[in-house]
Amino acid sequence: MSAALAIDVRGMTKRFGKRTVVDDVDLAVATGEIVGFLGPNGSGKTTTIRMICGLLRPDAGEGTVLGLDVRTQSAEIKRQVGYMTQRFSFYEDLTIAENLTFVARLYELDPVDEAVAKTLDGLGLTSRKDQLAGTLSGGWKQRLALAACIMHQPKLLLLDEPTAGVDPKARREFWDEIHRLAGDGLTVLVSTHYMDEAERCHRIGYIAYGRMLATGTVEEVVRGSGLVTFVVHGALKPAQIRSLEATDGVEQVAPFGATLHVVGTDRGKLEAALEPLKREAGIKVEPGETSLEDVFIKFMTGAQERAA
Repeated sequence: MSAALAIDVRGMTKRFGKRTVVDDVDLAVATGEIVGFLGPNGSGKTTTIRMICGLLRPDAGEGTVLGLDVRTQSAEIKRQVGYMTQRFSFYEDLTIAENLTFVARLYELDPVDEAVAKTLDGLGLTSRKDQLAGTLSGGWKQRLALAACIMHQPKLLLLDEPTAGVDPKARREFWDEIHRLAGDGLTVLVSTHYMDEAERCHRIGYIAYGRMLATGTVEEVVRGSGLVTFVVHGALKPAQIRSLEATDGVEQVAPFGATLHVVGTDRGKLEAALEPLKREAGIKVEPGETSLEDVFIKFMTGAQERAA
């Protein structure tokens, strides 16, 4: 991974009327890095991505994207960016090859046939090139969408919840492809709700109500959350779970299969809350690992309380 920054923006702010959708966001992404953008719906992820790729002009803030000024060189930035939205628009009554030919002409690629053939081969679409796009499964439609976004060989790929509604196998194959592209030097910024996808990113950033709350590797973000997790083994009665949820120091109680994850920020209070369960027959309490999902819930709850 190069030390050069593909994205280096500071104080990015966007308002719609009196509502501030993105509020003083800083973001630095190295060339060849995959950065995950997490946050609840309406948190400002998509608006931030659109400012970065030149589709929206920021009301405040400055910086560069691919070495170009984010405020004054948005047209040049657009030409070097691939942007894959959650709902990619392609023509369902055209074949894969015909759709890509149309996109190649939009980008004025020359020769068109060579660009299409190279893209088909690179994403394993050659055997299906004559299949109508409307008959493809979700995973193959996703692959077609990715092909259309990278066929002009962008330096930055922006993915806005790209795997929504796609089965786990197709999601894994998609991420394998993203890592291959990043290995060749492509920089990727992806917004996602899936924790396993976030964990496949080199770094993540969590945004809520327009503010960036945390950035770093998954390990850094989990460690910085200050959360402590215990795992309770054994069958607890519903009344015991409700009582535990209401106990001081307990911030989250979540079932995972036959176990219960109990999470809080004050280890002493958490241990005191769990002490009665340790004396119960058939119940075992032991320290557990805090997950990214635990951190996600903490951030989301805290942001909602501040907004309220």
